[in-house]
Amino acid sequence: MSVPGQVPAPDLDAPGVLPSVTAPRDDRVRAPGEPRTGYLYILPALLLYLAFVIAPLVHTVWLSFFTWNGLTPAHWTGLTNYRELFSNSELRGAFLHSAELILFISIFPVALGLLLAATLSTVRMRGLTAFRTLLFLPQVLPLVVVGVAWRWIYDPQGPLNAALHTVGLGSVARAWLGDFTWALRAVGAVGTWVTYGFTMVLFIAGVQKIPTSLYDAARVDGAGPLREFFAVTLPGLRNELVVAISLTFISALRTFDVIYVTTQGGPGTQTQVPSLEIYMRAFQYNEVGAAAAVSVVLALIIFACTLLILRLAEREG
Repeated sequence: MSVPGQVPAPDLDAPGVLPSVTAPRDDRVRAPGEPRTGYLYILPALLLYLAFVIAPLVHTVWLSFFTWNGLTPAHWTGLTNYRELFSNSELRGAFLHSAELILFISIFPVALGLLLAATLSTVRMRGLTAFRTLLFLPQVLPLVVVGVAWRWIYDPQGPLNAALHTVGLGSVARAWLGDFTWALRAVGAVGTWVTYGFTMVLFIAGVQKIPTSLYDAARVDGAGPLREFFAVTLPGLRNELVVAISLTFISALRTFDVIYVTTQGGPGTQTQVPSLEIYMRAFQYNEVGAAAAVSVVLALIIFACTLLILRLAEREG
């Protein structure tokens, strides 16, 4: 029954009658200057970034084309500093040493962090938090303190050699930081000890966000601990792996503190790395232009490697 004066509702079941669809209205009114206001919020941080990162980087690139001792007027030499960099065997060796340190400061800590995270995430016992804190402790210590401590440990009369003699392995004892074969590996072991705590904490945080239902499903399917790790834990830590590999890779390429305190590049040039080469050329040999060229090449290598890691991660995802 229709009420007089009221428009009857359309019969939607009748042929040829389609319901009208009204697009949702956006009641939000965009202010005319809203985009510009957003830029104003980031302007202070952007100015600081330009002043303390971009400007010094551009200035370093500019200095790399000069011969300059830091005091007298600089002389334009073009690509001479870069030619010397690629022709100098000591400089090439410094970059090769950094490549070897990647194994100790990036690959080993990531593998060890994964192992510890997978183990500590499944173990339930008293004092586990204190144990995790103890493992993470090397990460919070100043690297200068770490270097001094390990220089004492590696001393020919230090605790390491004393322990080896005690257990009957005196033939293994040596002057670790003065040995041409073992010096770089000894410093690399210090890097592993410092870095693995960071990767462990990062992976433990990542494991905690993996749904427990995935682990339950894997156990129902009969998966053991090893298969559970590769089928559930490792894929769930993909983002954390990218972060860990990127940061430790960069740390390995620009390491300086521990090497400067323990060996200063010795014995000979066996532990020389690009960062130490930059310091020595700029502040000991007064070759600021050559130091700037090494800095530019090191920055480009770090940028290229980081970009490659991120692209590979995106492709795998």
